[in-house]
Amino acid sequence: MVSVPSVSSAARVAVLLVIVVLAWVRQVDGSIDSNRTSALEEARLQRENLVRKYLKRLKKEDGAIKLIGGRGDFEGNVEIFHAGKWGAVCDDEWDQAEAEVVCRQLGFPGHIKPTHTGHFGRAKRKFWMDNLYCGGKERELAECHFDGWGTNDCEAGEAAGVICKRHEDDEPVTTEKPVPVEMKVPKERLGEQRRLELRLVGGRIADEGRVEVRMVDGEGAGRWGSVCGDGWGLLEGNVVCRQLGLGYANNAVQTDFFSEPEVAELPELLLSGTECYGNESSLADCLHDPIGWRSVRCSERRGHVAAVTCVSQMADLVFDHVEMEQSLHLEDRLMYLLQCAMEENCVASQAYEIQRENPNWHLESRRLLKFTARVVNTGNADFRPHIPKHLWEWHLCHMHYHSMEVFATFDVIDAGGRRVAEGHKASFCLEDNQCLPGVEPRYACANYGDQGISVNCSDIYRHNIDCQWVDISELDFGEYTMKVAINPEFKVPEMRFDNNAATCRLLYTQTYARVFDCKLERP
Repeated sequence: MVSVPSVSSAARVAVLLVIVVLAWVRQVDGSIDSNRTSALEEARLQRENLVRKYLKRLKKEDGAIKLIGGRGDFEGNVEIFHAGKWGAVCDDEWDQAEAEVVCRQLGFPGHIKPTHTGHFGRAKRKFWMDNLYCGGKERELAECHFDGWGTNDCEAGEAAGVICKRHEDDEPVTTEKPVPVEMKVPKERLGEQRRLELRLVGGRIADEGRVEVRMVDGEGAGRWGSVCGDGWGLLEGNVVCRQLGLGYANNAVQTDFFSEPEVAELPELLLSGTECYGNESSLADCLHDPIGWRSVRCSERRGHVAAVTCVSQMADLVFDHVEMEQSLHLEDRLMYLLQCAMEENCVASQAYEIQRENPNWHLESRRLLKFTARVVNTGNADFRPHIPKHLWEWHLCHMHYHSMEVFATFDVIDAGGRRVAEGHKASFCLEDNQCLPGVEPRYACANYGDQGISVNCSDIYRHNIDCQWVDISELDFGEYTMKVAINPEFKVPEMRFDNNAATCRLLYTQTYARVFDCKLERP
């Protein structure tokens, strides 16, 4: 007799089979779901990347920013949205702190470098912001200190820009402005096999005009061509005037003012991306975008060319680092006594946070690294302010007019090259405080007098004057580099700029601070 399983036993077997099958299906589905989840996650990340890169640019809220004129959305001149309109940002006091805020606001992981002098072309819109002062930790550029919306004295060639670090996942995502391969070629100098001849064209006199160049090699001279105006400034202008034997650059502009009216178009561009240190003897020794590629890159094709005016006499400022070494000292001062200085942003950004959050902020103190700054004019012409007299700013606290927005910067830098203490002295009056025997002082700040520094005279900002310090309240004890730079943005012409800054070693302890081993160099 064959035994037949009871119904209950068969049901138990069926249930076991179902459990086994379901477990196998679940395992297979889990693998599929895992792959599907991975694909969905990747798609989601790409979508977020696109949103991060483009939605913020389309969202026209007050304080929104964008970059224009660059090779991609990671670089360009900065524009900010305010009162329903986009506007430019001036490069006065524009440095790493502002660049960091811009790049972070745009969603990039950080900045590579800030740019000045219309590096990505002239400003095409009204300047909304000038004299920006960021601590570097602000969420948006509009949170930084500045002169006020639309308050500025800037020209179109003073546009501020940035180059931001890109995300690692930026490459596979299609961008709105893809970067051509040839754009990634680094700048270069002309080889020994080629010379670069220069001439000035279209000027009213022989010492001014549009800069034209041509290549000369073993096969002869090539055609004359123009130089792109992107980033063109006094450093490049000085090299041109020196090479032509015309003295020093009094002005270096990005313009077509010197073009001939009867000529419909300017000569073809032969050079772009010109970048000089300032002490080169020839424009060929400066860096340029590679020559001989398919086309010369320039932010504008019409009328945006380099021009210069040269003069035989020029001022030359030298910073007296010995005076700084002898006068430098520490002082703790109550914030109650710093209210005038705080109006000019002369303390670190942490002080303003204390002022906002602590009702007894005026009883807090700040540690100041104070020193005397003596600047000597060793040239053969007077040093005069860049800003015309009718635009000088009256400051009620100091009871005199400020003729220079950015005349000196004070930086404390750590071993990694990062600025770790904020020195800020943006507004100056220039006068003859001390002159050599036989030289009569001619410039004084009092009574709305003319301002400047005469030949063989010194302008001295003593350590007991407001803002003549670096706020080091949050700085750890240790050894640093201190750099003081005069005329740091090269806004006012000089014979040379490689004696405008002093870089020193700084030792900071619990009881004292001193600087030593100072060297003169370029800002």
